[in-house]
Amino acid sequence: MRAGLRDIENGVESIEALLVQVGAPRLQALGFDVPHTTLPEHKLYDKLAAENPDTAHSRYNALLRRLTSFERAAECVSA
Repeated sequence: MRAGLRDIENGVESIEALLVQVGAPRLQALGFDVPHTTLPEHKLYDKLAAENPDTAHSRYNALLRRLTSFERAAECVSA
């Protein structure tokens, strides 16, 4: 998440930044400063597919699981 937030701050559209933007609504509710972008899910998948089309789907799902895990842990800390 740190890398994604740093990339967003620096204007870099990396896989990490796009993942953070996918979670923007929930992360914003937790106090993270994440700008809203259009279709980050599609951009993330497209970037993964450009790197390796054969693994894009499984990598996308793995990244979403990591995001959800982070969000749940952050909710526990802020509660």
